Amino acid sequence: MSALRLRDGRLRDGRLRDNRLRDDRLGDSRPVRRPSRTRPSARPLRTELLRGVGPWTGLATAVVIAVTLYSKAPGWQGRWVEATDLLRVTALLLCGPLAVATGCWQGGRERRRRTGELLASLPLTQLRRSLHAVAPAALWPPAGYLVGAAGCLLATWPYTSGGHPFVSLIAADAVALASLGTIGFVVGRLVGWRLTTPLLAVVTYAGLATPTYGESGARWLDPAIDHFYLWDRPVWWFGPASALWTGGLAGAALLAYAARHRVVALLPLALAVAVAVPIARTGDDLWRPDPEAARLVCDDGTPQVCVTAIDRKLLPEVSAALTGLNAKLRGIPGAPGRWIDGPRAPGPGREQLTAAPGAVVRGQDEPRELGRGEAQLPSPAGIAVRGRLPDPALYATWAVGYFFSETCDPLDSEAPGSERATAVNDAVMQWLAPRPDFDEFPWPAASSELKRLEAMDHDQGRAYLTRYLAADRCDPDEVPVP
Repeated sequence: MSALRLRDGRLRDGRLRDNRLRDDRLGDSRPVRRPSRTRPSARPLRTELLRGVGPWTGLATAVVIAVTLYSKAPGWQGRWVEATDLLRVTALLLCGPLAVATGCWQGGRERRRRTGELLASLPLTQLRRSLHAVAPAALWPPAGYLVGAAGCLLATWPYTSGGHPFVSLIAADAVALASLGTIGFVVGRLVGWRLTTPLLAVVTYAGLATPTYGESGARWLDPAIDHFYLWDRPVWWFGPASALWTGGLAGAALLAYAARHRVVALLPLALAVAVAVPIARTGDDLWRPDPEAARLVCDDGTPQVCVTAIDRKLLPEVSAALTGLNAKLRGIPGAPGRWIDGPRAPGPGREQLTAAPGAVVRGQDEPRELGRGEAQLPSPAGIAVRGRLPDPALYATWAVGYFFSETCDPLDSEAPGSERATAVNDAVMQWLAPRPDFDEFPWPAASSELKRLEAMDHDQGRAYLTRYLAADRCDPDEVPVP
């Protein structure tokens, strides 16, 4: 029996050796599980981005920009300056509070769900968990803004006369929105009060709007400040410096809260301060005159009509609007030999360059020097709509107002006969450039003067205009009566 058992054991051992040799020769046919190519942090980050308030915030940002731009269209559809200025104000003043509120709500999520201790037990650092949690507030508002900005630029492109949008400022605005979302997230993690989110949104709006009313150069640290001047462009480093300023503050806040060694927060803070100094010291000089935008483009008429390069598509419309006025003034001594538009135009009619409260408008202390026989045109930006002038009569009235403008002493309006002289001036302007709504104004004296002007024949009218253009219109006694 023992011999049989020994023989059976040897046989089993031999079969095991044979099986192992066969496996080694043929290879193991069992399926082998391969490790997933997806990084461990990709799925949690994707989940954070696709769920919760993040996508809704991005959609809300794009909708706010679209509705705001649509409500103000088509006034901004013709010049890159106006389009990018409106984008900047809309993105920061309206969408900035939305971004910071989203970040604050996202930051308080763990406290509301009471999952802080559970998440702290995961094998992830606090900084890594915070980066995952802040991603929706830091990425979705800029994404919605960039979608709205792309739509705005596409709607502006067919009607512009050249130039390009300020892409660096658009990118800086996107960084500012991401920074606001990050700062709101840190506040939400630190403050557990339920009213923190709406209160922080209100404080953010006030903080962004208040510096726009100041005059200090430091107000340009506010990413929501607006600059409205058709013939300017930002210095090349303003956009990148603004992005580093806002991004550095947000990075310092996040690292100070979540980094293992909080001293590293000093690095982005130092970078933010380093770029803030030249921004504040440069002030209004962050915007410089753009010679290409102010370059004159003229027609072949007599008198010649010239507009700046950013409005060269409007030149045929401007020339047509001045046709009747030029026909009445042609050949009269003192009449314009050349109409020109350009920066720092003197005289009345600057209301077409009046922007919203807080907008920066370059001063008029250095007006363009006019040559002999030249007259200043108002910029057609005031009434232009998508590359055309919808009210040529109004523009011609503005042109007459510019031409007849005088720098008079305020006391001249109180001199005897000033009311009569004002009535005559209004009547002459209406006679040269008729406005359909003239009868709607309560100007009975001007209406009677206008009737006498319209009763003149051709030679009488030209003789009167000769006397009128030669007179000192600031002196009521010299203004000739029709």
